Amino acid sequence: MMMLTNKDLQARREAAVPPGVATMLPIFAAKAKNAEIWDVEGKRYIDFAGGIAVINTGHNHPKIMVAVKEQLDCFSHTCFQITPYASYIELAEKLNDLVPGDTPKQTLFLSTGAEAVENAIKIARSHTGRSGVIAFSGGFHGRTMMGMALTGKVVPYKVGFGPFPGEVFHVPFPNATCGVSEADSLKAVDDLFASEIEPSRVAAMIIEPVQGEGGFNIASPAFLKALRALCDRHGILLIVDEIQTGFARTGKMFATDYAGIEPDMMTLAKSLAGGFPLSAVTGKAEIMQSAKPGGLGGTYAGSPLGCAAALAVLEVIEEEQLNTRSMALGALIVDHLTQMKQDPALDCIGEIRNLGAMVAVELVRENDMTQAAPELAKALVQEVAKDGLILLSCGVRGNVIRFLSPLTIPDAQVVEGMTIIHTALKRLGKIRQAA
Repeated sequence: MMMLTNKDLQARREAAVPPGVATMLPIFAAKAKNAEIWDVEGKRYIDFAGGIAVINTGHNHPKIMVAVKEQLDCFSHTCFQITPYASYIELAEKLNDLVPGDTPKQTLFLSTGAEAVENAIKIARSHTGRSGVIAFSGGFHGRTMMGMALTGKVVPYKVGFGPFPGEVFHVPFPNATCGVSEADSLKAVDDLFASEIEPSRVAAMIIEPVQGEGGFNIASPAFLKALRALCDRHGILLIVDEIQTGFARTGKMFATDYAGIEPDMMTLAKSLAGGFPLSAVTGKAEIMQSAKPGGLGGTYAGSPLGCAAALAVLEVIEEEQLNTRSMALGALIVDHLTQMKQDPALDCIGEIRNLGAMVAVELVRENDMTQAAPELAKALVQEVAKDGLILLSCGVRGNVIRFLSPLTIPDAQVVEGMTIIHTALKRLGKIRQAA
């Protein structure tokens, strides 16, 4: 039997799969365990991407695999809307207790983060009888039509796909690097009410407490409290998108916990089910009950395999104290980035920011934060892959490197990966100087 190669599979991929499904690296996975991936040629990689924040509990965590296999022995699918099952209810009960706030909650399960966002907007409009939605620049909420409308970044997510659903408005997300203060952002909301839509027609405001694709920009507790007060003042529902930030990534179960506020709804996905497709909308029961029977759901929504995996994920987070681990992991990564920033051979390390193990660094030119270096970020992702590291870039300026390794990664592999980055940046710097 002929051995598969990355080159051959890449050629087949280009012929069989549309280019709109972008692939960052021409590396085809064959197996994975915890924070390591091996490609079809047997090369090993340290995973600093985590399937874009999906594998907080690591690849193929034994407890999660056992739970899924046990469920598979019983049944793989019945459709909850036809013949329901206990795991859906048990998981809903757990999430209702875990999300912030004392108000009684209810949970709807779906398959993807974009579906969760879509349904949160549906529920908000049904509950309020209003149509307007406010989102933030730099935010990412999915690739469905409403998801794209809410997303505050044109390239590559929105180009050529319009027109988008109406009554969606954007205001600037606080970002000191781009000269936007929290006061500026709040004023923009007031200006929106004065010039575009009256608050009595706004159903909901949606925000990521830490922007994912936008560059890991962090909304401060004070800012989130101000939004909560603003929404309360005008009868607007506050939806917090915790799809990338949830399930111990930031050092708490949810990033919203830092602010001490109670959202009206939260959208959840990614690490909820440890790699199995599952998403959720958890919200105040009075709001969640607004949609009429049959108005919510989906054929695969709340997959039995996903629910079984998610119940195991919640046990792993508690048993392995992953919130505590997240804080230690974030500190370790930040320490290495700080050492790089102090290296006189490097002039490309800009702002370092983190909330727990949700860590980002801005790559810049000549130590100048006003000069973003997106070409360096792109080159770094490719360069470290040669040395066995999978890394992600992001940001509205395309110059941010983000760290989303499994929270279960051993320290030794973190150090190995950070050393690869440090060495690669020096190598790229020499290439740049030679040019």
